Amino acid sequence: MARKTKTEFAIGPDLDLDEEEFILNDGRRLTNELAEQIAEETLAEVRRRNLIPGGKSLSGGSVHSPRVQFRVPEELRTQAEQVAEAEGVSLSALARHALEDYVRSRAS
Repeated sequence: MARKTKTEFAIGPDLDLDEEEFILNDGRRLTNELAEQIAEETLAEVRRRNLIPGGKSLSGGSVHSPRVQFRVPEELRTQAEQVAEAEGVSLSALARHALEDYVRSRAS
């Protein structure tokens, strides 16, 4: 499999697009409106491709897996973080495994 290389970009000073001219590769002048449009389209494409870090499909599909959130006492969170670290897993993975085990035991 071909290895992707990371593209590096240098971030320069901000431009006042109302005062300064910046021409895109396709010859269009970049305006604030066009910059917003490009940003929205790019974000939509990233979401469409499921490239947002975290929340990817746990089943290997192309759709985000649903999120489950709940509150716990601080002491339980601390203990869970310690267990997760000792087992070399994330807190999310630990919670997911615990919930899977509990649901499986109740289904029997």
